[in-house]
Amino acid sequence: MDQRLALDNCISETNATVTSVSPYKGKVRDVYPLTENTLGIVATDRISAFDHIMREAIPFKGQILNQLAAFGFNKVSDILPVHILDIPHPNVTIAKKCDPIPIEIVVRGYLTGHAWRVYKSGKRELCGVPLPDGMKEHEKFPEPILTPATKAVEGHDEDISEEEILEQNIVEPQLWNNIRNAAFKLYKRGSKIAERQGLILVDTKYEMGLYDSKLTLIDEVHTSDSSRYFYLEGYEQRLREGKPQRQLSKEFLREWLIEKKFQGLDGQTLPTLPDSFRWSIYQRYAELFETLTGKKFKPVLIEDINRDLDDVFSRFL
Repeated sequence: MDQRLALDNCISETNATVTSVSPYKGKVRDVYPLTENTLGIVATDRISAFDHIMREAIPFKGQILNQLAAFGFNKVSDILPVHILDIPHPNVTIAKKCDPIPIEIVVRGYLTGHAWRVYKSGKRELCGVPLPDGMKEHEKFPEPILTPATKAVEGHDEDISEEEILEQNIVEPQLWNNIRNAAFKLYKRGSKIAERQGLILVDTKYEMGLYDSKLTLIDEVHTSDSSRYFYLEGYEQRLREGKPQRQLSKEFLREWLIEKKFQGLDGQTLPTLPDSFRWSIYQRYAELFETLTGKKFKPVLIEDINRDLDDVFSRFL
C-alpha cells in the first residue's frame, strides 16, 4: 500500500443523500437513522483524544475499528445482546436503534492512564472506589474496578460514582445492577481473549442501551479506541523495574499530546499530527487487529464514500 495514497484517502466526513435525515456526528462515527428500528453507523478515520477530535485523520482507522468491533461483538453476544445486524461495507455497521444509557461504563484492571494520573496527584479514590495505598503505575488491582463517566454532548466526560448515578436517578437500581454485572462479565471475557493472544486487557469502556426493553451492548467492544492493551510478555519484569509497558492503545497518542503541552484544557492549542506519526498510528491499529483476530488486515481504498453509503443504505431502507 502506497503510504502517500493511504494518507490522502482518509474518510473524515460523510454525507449520504439516500436518507432525508442528517447524520449524528460523534467523535469518530457518523450515525444515520435508516428506519424506525435501524441505524447506519459509519466508522470514519477521525481520531480523538482528551475529548478533542484531531484535525488529521488516520488511514484505514475506520475499517480497522469497524471490523475489530464486529469481531468483539461476536465473541460476547452470549453474555449480552448486541446491536450489530450486518457489516455490508468495510466502514459500515447496520445496527439496532437502541435508547442509549447516558453513562460510559469503564472497567479497569490496572492502575494506568487516567486512574494513574488521579492516583499520582495524591487522591486515593476514583468514582467512589477506594484505591489501595502503595501501588505502582501499571500494577494490577486486587479486583477489577468500575469507574463510570457521564457522556458529555460537548466537552469532557466527567467521572461519576455509582452512588451518584443512583442518587441522580440517571439509571434505576435494578437496571444499574444488570449493567455492572454485565460489564464485569464482558471484561472477564475480553481479558481471556486477550491473554490467549499474548495481550493484557488493561481497561476498557462499554456503552449500553435498551432495545425492546432489553439491555443491549452498543457502540464498540474491546477495540483499540475503547480499550487499552499491554503485551503480556515482559509485563512483570517491566513492572518490577519501573519501566513503561509495551502497549497497543491510544495512550501513546495522549502521551504525545501531553509532550506537546496539550490535554484539552482551556487555552491550549491542538497540535498538528505529522504524516509520519499518522502512519505509525495506523500501523499500531493494524497490529492490534492482527494480534487479536489472528487475521491479516487488508485495507480497502474507498474512492467515494458517499456514493458507497448511498448504495449500501438503499438496501436497508
